[in-house]
Amino acid sequence: MDKQEGGVAGEDEAVLLPLFERKAARFRGAYRVFSSTIMVGICLIWFYRLLNIPNGGGETGKFWAWIGMFMAELGFGIYWISTQSFRWNVSYTHPFKDRLSHSKYRYEDKLPGVDIFVCTADPIMEPPTLAINTVLSAMSYNYPPEKLSIYLSDDAGSEFTFYALLEASHFSKYWIPFCKRFKVEPRSPGGYFDLDSSMQDNGFGQELLAIKKLYEEMKNRIESAIETGKIPKETKDQHKGFSEWDLHITKQNHQSIVQSLIDGRDINATDNDGHQLPSLVYMAREKRHHWPHNFKAGAMNSLMRVSTEISNAPFILNLDCDMYANDADTIREILCFFMDEKEGHEVAYVQLPQNYDNLTKNDIYSNAAFAASGVEFAGAGGYGAAFYFGTGCLHRRESLFGKKYSKRYRGQWNIETKKNVDRTISDLEEASKILASCSYEKDTEWGKEMGLIYGCPVEDIVTGLAIQCRGWKSVYYNPDRKAFLGVAPVTLDTALVQHKRWSEGMFQIFLSKYCPFIYGHGVIKLSVQMVYCVYLLWAPISLPVLYYVIVPPVCLLDGVSLFPEVSQSHFLFFKEKLMTNLWYQAYGSCHLLMFL
Repeated sequence: MDKQEGGVAGEDEAVLLPLFERKAARFRGAYRVFSSTIMVGICLIWFYRLLNIPNGGGETGKFWAWIGMFMAELGFGIYWISTQSFRWNVSYTHPFKDRLSHSKYRYEDKLPGVDIFVCTADPIMEPPTLAINTVLSAMSYNYPPEKLSIYLSDDAGSEFTFYALLEASHFSKYWIPFCKRFKVEPRSPGGYFDLDSSMQDNGFGQELLAIKKLYEEMKNRIESAIETGKIPKETKDQHKGFSEWDLHITKQNHQSIVQSLIDGRDINATDNDGHQLPSLVYMAREKRHHWPHNFKAGAMNSLMRVSTEISNAPFILNLDCDMYANDADTIREILCFFMDEKEGHEVAYVQLPQNYDNLTKNDIYSNAAFAASGVEFAGAGGYGAAFYFGTGCLHRRESLFGKKYSKRYRGQWNIETKKNVDRTISDLEEASKILASCSYEKDTEWGKEMGLIYGCPVEDIVTGLAIQCRGWKSVYYNPDRKAFLGVAPVTLDTALVQHKRWSEGMFQIFLSKYCPFIYGHGVIKLSVQMVYCVYLLWAPISLPVLYYVIVPPVCLLDGVSLFPEVSQSHFLFFKEKLMTNLWYQAYGSCHLLMFL
């Protein structure tokens, strides 16, 4: 970008520069030719099956096995065609965050407020120390702290999670200045201290040892309190929030709790360097046995309402408690997609890939998902229809609240967030408790047309689809430096449970009113509908796979051949198990061509 010094012309030109660019994947045309040849092979296999159907008279068993093979290959072929909706339109996006502050006509002084939601549900499965590492990493972003508000949703209503967050609020006064002074990455203290010593800068050794000692002391206090089941009385006296807990509170039965630990409006809420601290709020929505709580979707919707009362930022970043921020500039990068003068007003959310810092050497459960995150999701983003994964996503608040997009719409991100300057924090907390109550959503559109949609195990996918059907676009952004790092399942049972929930939930969407071919008919493109169905049909595609694996060997043992002989010309179609190879050729070639 050429820099022009002085003069309105140069500054006006800067205004016209886009804040992001979108580039088609290299060799996309070559891949389309390649996939066309595969399509020809698939059609020839179908043709062979139809022309050579055995007589049903003396070979009844072979007849039905043959028909089953044809149906399995038909299913493979149709599903493969659907996958091409991803791979024919792969494109990658790149933001220009430096242009946000290029001139006085840009946005540095008008950056919008951002509310960050961190969700946790079980202090046993998700230890409080894990959650506060994510919170601290979010508090340390390179972003104006007065425009950041961090909310922790604790669905278990655990006193120990609140205590851990209180400890984190004190530690943040040391950690945030340390991060910004020495520009450390990542800004999760646990993630940073786990790095090899060779990856830590030795230029600030004494400061590093001091801050690490503070972190270890905080961590030990939290773990000691959890182990003994008791929080010290002197600690409880430090904050009125502990009065919310009594002997009758349980994980599934407790009142709504909203407590502010750092009030970003308070001029005295500063770190040890005298800089303003971001707001920090703890929320445990009300839970009662006779009220459905709708799992994470219910927690997110409660956070939306509570944050509207307290900070009401125009953008919302939601994170799982085990998904800490790995890049301090991520928010600035993502906002480029929303603030672009030409296309920014069309964007409802920007989704980033899920990455993990605990992958095993061989990644036997394929948690990295290189093909999906590198190619398929980028293909969906090429249509402006990136999936919503439920974490690592920055939303426009209006789109989550059910607003439909119109061509006349222009975002209001540049309007200063209206803070409740005349209301005390106690007033805001009491008002927010009503918004987090069980009965608030009764006879409303929450969970239907507003917020995350209820009634599905994968509420994130169906919510993203609903937003796109209201006319909004979404962006998939895969940065060079991983924006977030989480914890992947490392045992077979947890991996199976996770994949079972995903596959069941997505197939449930396909069978519901939210089926893309029905719900999205006439609203989103056919290619986008096919993109969604690739994953929504993840479960049923296992049936032809099982048939193809089991039936041919069984028939072979009985002397029944379901494939042509080597001397026949049709054998070419099946050589070296052609159907299986087609999948892996497309998979591997797609990977190669897109990343060259």
